[in-house]
Amino acid sequence: MTDNQSSSDLEKIEALIKNSIVCRLGINHGKTPYVVPLSFGYNNNTLYFHSGPKGKKLDLLRAGPYVCFEFDRVTQVIEAKNPCSWDMKFQSIIGTGKIEFIEKIEDKIKALKIIISQYTDRQMKIPEAQFKATIVFQLAIDNMTFKQNSA
Repeated sequence: MTDNQSSSDLEKIEALIKNSIVCRLGINHGKTPYVVPLSFGYNNNTLYFHSGPKGKKLDLLRAGPYVCFEFDRVTQVIEAKNPCSWDMKFQSIIGTGKIEFIEKIEDKIKALKIIISQYTDRQMKIPEAQFKATIVFQLAIDNMTFKQNSA
């Protein structure tokens, strides 16, 4: 949260994150941005992600760890006679931060449990072979802004 945001903005931000299924991560790829939708977890102003061991996303994050992220929720499209007068009820969050890779096994397990808790309340055991083979990274949030149109 930035200094000019209210506690009600923070409540709205956390509610939108809690009810989101996907976090879009914007990664620097030279002159062309690279955006990837990811499953995630959120706890204490930090986003957590996981990945297979190889790929473009990981290569780019290792080369440039500063990223932006985005969440959104559209609640209603409002039609009008004039197509330029259509509107939309929505909420969105845009923020920035720095990616750090999690290496310690106990920290990886904790982060993976946070990710799992985003999607279910069930307690699940993560097989050792899977958490050892999984790349886990976190985004410490520097700032985020909330926007809402209630039309």
